[in-house]
Amino acid sequence: MDRCGIVTDMNADLTKENKAYWLKRAAGYSEVNREELSGVQRKNWTSFLTKEIATAFPDREPADISIIDIGAGPGFLSIILAEAGYKVTAFDFAETMIEEAKANAGELAKQIQFVQGDAMNLDFEDGSFDVVISRNLTWNLPDPAKAYLHWTRVLRSNGLMMVFDANWYRYLIDEDKKAAYDEDRQHVAEEGYGDYNIGDDFDKMEVIAGKMPLTAKLRPQWDLEYLTELQAGQVTVQEDVGQLVYSQKELVNYKSTPLFMVKLVRK
Repeated sequence: MDRCGIVTDMNADLTKENKAYWLKRAAGYSEVNREELSGVQRKNWTSFLTKEIATAFPDREPADISIIDIGAGPGFLSIILAEAGYKVTAFDFAETMIEEAKANAGELAKQIQFVQGDAMNLDFEDGSFDVVISRNLTWNLPDPAKAYLHWTRVLRSNGLMMVFDANWYRYLIDEDKKAAYDEDRQHVAEEGYGDYNIGDDFDKMEVIAGKMPLTAKLRPQWDLEYLTELQAGQVTVQEDVGQLVYSQKELVNYKSTPLFMVKLVRK
């Protein structure tokens, strides 16, 4: 088998292993989303996102703006965006996540289109959406470069892509990051917060993360360089977005892994 075939098989195996994990993780992850929906995150994220979208589309109403939330999980971003009046498609590869998202959305579920599929191989026509948004997904993709090709492809001209992520498992390969990560765990315990990095099968996710290509990349530098090479549009980066959207509990949990935003405006 040629090199391309070997890489494809490796990605297929990793995708299968990854999906099996998240299918089982849906209920626990949904609890985190419900915590966000009942906390300051709902207001903070809504304010941040609606400002970004309004800046990109100053002359359009939310009801006229179509958004795909890739890696929607239990639905947090899809729910608050539908609540703000946008046309939202919640997209995830795990059927259990979609079911949790529908339940969390309640009556708003009627306003959201739920689609199960592969974030690295979107089955939508070119230019299908005004906005592509994704949170905490790219780190978890066996082929993030292919995903970005699809995400920019489905964006309309002058469309907006916002990708939120962090160097979540960098501590697996970086001693300094491991020390900072351990300090976070200590501070979480000292301040009496629940620890988001301790839970069922967390060790299994560390094994999976160790196989993901972006764990070994410094980000958002990698994203910026790759998307710039694609020449799909203007790319910018905003560091430490968590300071604007996180709760205090999240700020303590994730101090050593600040959330960033990679933004692309399509040509």
